Amino acid sequence: MCLFQFTARRLASQAHCGLKASSAKKHKLCLEMARPSSNMADFREVFAKAKHIAIITGAGVSAESGVPTFRGAGGFWRKWQAQELATPRAFARNPSRVWEFYHYRREVMLNKHPNPAHIAIAECEKRLSKQGRSVVVITQNIDELHRKAGTKHLLEIHGSLFKTRCTSCGNVAANYKSPICPALAGKGAPDPETADAAIPVEDLPQCEEDGCNGLLRPHVVWFGEALDPNVLTAVEKELDICDLCLVVGTSSVVYPAAMFAPQVSARGVPVAEFNMEATPATNRFRFHFPGPCGTTLPPALARHETEIIS
Repeated sequence: MCLFQFTARRLASQAHCGLKASSAKKHKLCLEMARPSSNMADFREVFAKAKHIAIITGAGVSAESGVPTFRGAGGFWRKWQAQELATPRAFARNPSRVWEFYHYRREVMLNKHPNPAHIAIAECEKRLSKQGRSVVVITQNIDELHRKAGTKHLLEIHGSLFKTRCTSCGNVAANYKSPICPALAGKGAPDPETADAAIPVEDLPQCEEDGCNGLLRPHVVWFGEALDPNVLTAVEKELDICDLCLVVGTSSVVYPAAMFAPQVSARGVPVAEFNMEATPATNRFRFHFPGPCGTTLPPALARHETEIIS
C-alpha cells in the first residue's frame, strides 16, 4: 500500500456516501455514521493494546508554549507573512531579510519550553519502550520542542530551525549558536517599522566545511520545495506498521502531512485527533478530543491500569 495516494476504493466509498445522501434524512445518517467519538475510556482501551503508535503533530502542540505560528490573521513578521519569506525565491532575492526572519525565530525558541503535551508524548515513548512497544513522533514543527522534551524517535518532516544547509556543498549541520553569526546580533525585530538590516552576503552565516565558505540557509522545507524523500520513506514505513495513530494540534490542511492520518484510517487503524476544533479530516477518524493539547493529551497517554511495568 502506498500512503501517498488515495486508493480507488477510498474515493469510491466517499463518492458513494455523497450520492446516497440525496435526502436530508439520509444525509444526516451519513454524517452521524462518520461522527468520531470523544469517549476517553474507549480510547484508553485501544491505547492499552497498541504496539506501534504513530503521533503526528503540528503547530497547535507548540502554540501552548507561546511559539508564534505566522499563520492566519495577524501572523506577520514586520509586513510579511511566512509564505512570502519562506521560499527559495525570497532567499535568492534577499538572503539578509530571510535570515533576519529566521534569526528572530531561533532566538524566540531559545526561550521557549516544552508544554505538558510535549512532555506527555516523551514520557509515553520512554515508558512504552520498556514494554517492547514503540512510539514515533512525525512532526511538521521546526521548533525542536519535542526533542527538548526528550522524544527520541522523531521524524521532522519540515526540518529544523537549528540546522543549516550549505547552498554550495550541501552540508547539513546542527547549529545552536546565538546569534548564528555576529552580523545578525540584535537583528530581526518583528516590528513593522523596523528597517531591513541589509547585511552583505559575505557577513551572513557561512559554511565551516574546509575550503567551502558557502552561504548557509535554514535547513527547513520552504514553500515550493519537496520534502526529503528519505524522511518520507521513513514516515511511510512507520505508518504502515502503526496500529494506533494520534493527530495532535494540526489543521490537517498542509500536504502531504494532511493525508497521512486519513490513509492510516482508511486501512482500519484507529485514529484519534486532539485539536482545539474540528478539521477537514475529523470525520474520517474514530476519535476526536477538542480542547488544548496540553490538557487533553496527558490523561490520554498516561499509564493504563493494564500496563505491566518491569
